Amino acid sequence: MAASGLIMVLYLLAHMYGNLKLFAGQDAFDSYAHHLRTLGEPLLPHKGALWAIRVVLLASVAAHFYAAIVLWARARKARGGGNRRYQTSRNKRGVQRSYASFTLRWGGIVILLFVVFHLLNFTWGTIHPGGASPSPYQRVVNGFSVWWLVLAYTVAMVAVAFHLRHGISSALTTLGANTSAAVRQRLRLLAYVLTAIITVGFLLPPYSILFGLVR
Repeated sequence: MAASGLIMVLYLLAHMYGNLKLFAGQDAFDSYAHHLRTLGEPLLPHKGALWAIRVVLLASVAAHFYAAIVLWARARKARGGGNRRYQTSRNKRGVQRSYASFTLRWGGIVILLFVVFHLLNFTWGTIHPGGASPSPYQRVVNGFSVWWLVLAYTVAMVAVAFHLRHGISSALTTLGANTSAAVRQRLRLLAYVLTAIITVGFLLPPYSILFGLVR
């Protein structure tokens, strides 16, 4: 769970960087999209590096999903089955119920559904709200000129933010980084900072397009 999650965090940072090239103009953004397909040539075939990235990412998603199911089953077994929860005095209801336990599983499903929609929209061009175009830049601008697509994108990014806030610090703890109370606080701060950077970085382009700052 931790290793696959951190791989996806690194991918999100790289993907966010690429999205922000939108502010450099159409030529820069389209050149960046083209460069992804020619990366590593002639050592690698056309789109070879891009497909390698996709395979690693897909394997990480599959591993993450599998780990989530296994951990859910273990937690259910530890509780004695059913919907019984651990007892705690920190919750008014007397049972453990954190925002993480409430949002991570359902948030993961929201993210997965959005990723499928996102691929159909911007990668494969199967659906194209706002209009189709051979230009990656124009496809993004056309899409985010549609208010409901920006809203769907925002909902997905809120789910990602909840996931990252809990997942980053938990992953680093699982891998042995949480060695003291002071380190624990720094890990939480790191999780907040990375979550803010990724969330804001992904939402800047759609809202800039929607409000006419990018045309």
